[in-house]
Amino acid sequence: MTTAKGKAKSKPKVLITPKSFANYKDTIYPIIEAQGYEIIENRLGRTMTEEEIIGIASLGVVGIIIGIDPLPANVLERCVDLRAISKYGMGMDNIDLDKARELNIEVRNAAGTNNVSVAEHAIGLLFAAARRISQNVADVKRGNWQRVMGIELTGKTIGLVGGGQIGREVALRAKGIGMQVMLYDPFLRDEAYLTDNGIRRAEQLETLLEQSDVVSLHLPYTADTKHLINERTISRMKRSALLINTSRGELVNEDALYEALASNRIAVAAQDVFSVEPPEAGNKLLGLDNFLLTSHTGAFTKEAVERMATVSTRNLLEMLAGANEGSN
Repeated sequence: MTTAKGKAKSKPKVLITPKSFANYKDTIYPIIEAQGYEIIENRLGRTMTEEEIIGIASLGVVGIIIGIDPLPANVLERCVDLRAISKYGMGMDNIDLDKARELNIEVRNAAGTNNVSVAEHAIGLLFAAARRISQNVADVKRGNWQRVMGIELTGKTIGLVGGGQIGREVALRAKGIGMQVMLYDPFLRDEAYLTDNGIRRAEQLETLLEQSDVVSLHLPYTADTKHLINERTISRMKRSALLINTSRGELVNEDALYEALASNRIAVAAQDVFSVEPPEAGNKLLGLDNFLLTSHTGAFTKEAVERMATVSTRNLLEMLAGANEGSN
């Protein structure tokens, strides 16, 4: 297409930041390009910085499929043509939703795409923590044939903080291995789900912490949930308790967690997330045998990645179509 002066009119651009999205470029990219958009990939092999996003998306980028890369207010203000943000996953704490709303930028997440994968990873961390599997494996590989005492999970109580899609999937799997399930979520109104699945509601977080053998976090990171697990809340937990976190690292005060684990105030913590990813070399938590950390792989399965790519693309194209209609 050319303008009256003969210059080719540039296509509107879509920025795609998640590294794993490229696994489906042969099937997904043609769908985006068929709608008249030029694709810009994140080819850095890592999460983009604010400055890098601004450098690419300040002009001409109308849509972004975003992973965990930062989209705070100052970035959104600089991306003057941006009309739609599609989250490749669920959590949207890396996006300033208030500023997006102010700038008339529509935002959607890929709901229902990774809840099974993250729930399965949480259960995997639960078994690893209960049976000290990573510690035992490391000892054996060093030539030490020493047994490490674990605990059974059958009959134990798991307390779930958060009853969204992932928390519910964890609850069902925990019931399947014979655990008692308690759930704290002041926003959950589905009493039938609790009754039908034999799940006990905790009216207060403190009640859940005091009565649970395992505490598993399944809630978003917000100003209200930052450092939900801290010195005070840890003090309410059993000394034998396990802590599982597959949500966000910022939910846990890591200094308080270190002190609790180092002094055996709680038994084990297993996380898939950290406040700074990757953690700095020599981080004190990484030196503890009773602290397990995986590299934010909860949603990183073939099935979940494929669903997230498909749904986040569909969401983006729907939002852009709506924005185009509104501008006509």
